[in-house]
Amino acid sequence: MPLKPALRLLTGALLIQTAFAAHAQDPLSYARYDQVRTSDLRLDLKADFARKTLSGYAELTLNWLDKSARNLALDTRDLKIARVQVLNAAGRWAAASYMLDKPDAEKGRALRIALSSQPEKVRIYYSTAPGASALQWLTPQQTLSGKRPFMFSQSQSINARSWAPVQDTPAVRFTYSARVAAPSGLRVVMSAENDPQATGVGGWNFRMPQPVPAYLLAIAIGEIDVRSVGPRSSVYAEPARIDAAAYELADTEKMIAAAESLYGQYRWGRYDMLVLPPSFPIGGMENPRLTFLTPTMIAGDRSLNDLIAHELAHSWSGNLVTNASWKHWWLNEGFTTYVTSRIVESLYGADVAQMNLQLEQEELFASLKDIPVAKQALLTRDADVNPATYTDEGLAYPKGAWLLHTLEQRAGREVFDPFLRGWFDQHAFQSATTEQFLAYLRKNLLEKRPDIMGENELAEWLYGPGVPATAQRAVSPRLAALDAQRDAWLKGETATKDLSTKAWNATEWMHFLNDIDGKASAVQLKELDEAFALRASRNNEIAFRFYLASVKAGYDVREPLNAFLMSVGRQKFVVPLYGALLKNEKDQAWAKGVYAKARPRYHPETQSSVDKLMKKSV
Repeated sequence: MPLKPALRLLTGALLIQTAFAAHAQDPLSYARYDQVRTSDLRLDLKADFARKTLSGYAELTLNWLDKSARNLALDTRDLKIARVQVLNAAGRWAAASYMLDKPDAEKGRALRIALSSQPEKVRIYYSTAPGASALQWLTPQQTLSGKRPFMFSQSQSINARSWAPVQDTPAVRFTYSARVAAPSGLRVVMSAENDPQATGVGGWNFRMPQPVPAYLLAIAIGEIDVRSVGPRSSVYAEPARIDAAAYELADTEKMIAAAESLYGQYRWGRYDMLVLPPSFPIGGMENPRLTFLTPTMIAGDRSLNDLIAHELAHSWSGNLVTNASWKHWWLNEGFTTYVTSRIVESLYGADVAQMNLQLEQEELFASLKDIPVAKQALLTRDADVNPATYTDEGLAYPKGAWLLHTLEQRAGREVFDPFLRGWFDQHAFQSATTEQFLAYLRKNLLEKRPDIMGENELAEWLYGPGVPATAQRAVSPRLAALDAQRDAWLKGETATKDLSTKAWNATEWMHFLNDIDGKASAVQLKELDEAFALRASRNNEIAFRFYLASVKAGYDVREPLNAFLMSVGRQKFVVPLYGALLKNEKDQAWAKGVYAKARPRYHPETQSSVDKLMKKSV
């Protein structure tokens, strides 16, 4: 006998809640934040480029939740601890006893501080290791000018502990301030209030008044110039890149306004951006007040600005409302991918947004062949291990977004938009779990409209492989027309010179190149190259796809590909290209030779990924 809708909802809810067995602690952190939480962090550091270290102290202000607790556990990785002090009842700093656990390959070492009371503040004097996992120290040769060194951080997901002793879990949020001393002539910037007029005399000073988790701590030091691109936005970049960066990011204020119209006030004061050297391994990092960006998004025509929209969207989904542990990663990235599409639609129109969404979904399905079925869920039921062991981090972006698009399609925007805005408003500056979102979803949407999605389907989205059969795929009329041309061209029915590409934007070119990858012949790719100069494209997304298809087809692009691999360090591009080259016996030796020269230019994460490919090909 079929259950009534309300009873079906309750029964399914109990099933899903059972999967969220109570587990108070983040398994990737040693911190006992059920006992004590950091409320503020003060950093006083000196950058030493010769030794590749940051040294100084971290001062933590503590909020004691358990009145019987007398121990403080902090996360560290490869930190050299000099001494620990506590602020005693008399207002003086006094030595405190501490010990470091044996190192764990994944989590680092717990710094355990034994206390006789519950001090308001603790101060740890330390220095980082030259190989700190969060910090990349670039030689002058790895920068545009070739004159001065550069350093930048990447703290996500649990690498903040390699440059500051903190409670390194997204469950803990704190305000912070910093003073950083650096060599003369180099500017320091952080994910905090940056003063464009600062000179660094007496140190560079920063303040972050909004509470953030440790993974959003960010720092960069180097030859850095600054340009204003709007009333509340500036771009920072190496001097030789600043003009191009300022041009590319000129639409930033429009994006902020578009996001605010959908999801409420931008609550971080300013939205500044830093374009990093080419070795930055990812597209962008949403560090609040100072998004870090890859230079590969600079195409000269603002055609890759959806990356900016994505990092800006994190100002609501991820930074404002943060996943409480990395198990709930989809709450950050799935939500942000959905919000990105709405910002793009608001600025550039529904047809552009629909093309981007179709491309996103197509690439999702293409990725499934390389993801084990057991890792295709948004969420793991196992709370006691690193969720990356059981879920694919990259899949969370499009699959999580697709779930939200499905809810929006069925509820209607007049219902769904206030619903999502309410989620951000009610959980602002908090860390949330999937269980909390489901409770909010049921109370504010599904209990009123159980026809939108049943609990079994919801569980399939969260725990099932791939994408539920009930999902509605995006269909772009513009891409459908392109597909007809592509098919005729692949069959030889349409000559390359007759392809109607004049009105194609970057998304259309990416879609076309994705679809001919592994299908077009070397002759066809040569004709494309001669007709449209694809090997010389300034759009790195287009160039990457063209090179990848060419390598697989056997079309010789070694000259431009060598320059690309020597100048681009983004893993999204570098790893697949080396992978394709190593699969062709005639290209293996060449690829290894290029990598031997390019490897010092890459980020350690990129080096590790390509090193694994090289070992497999031996």
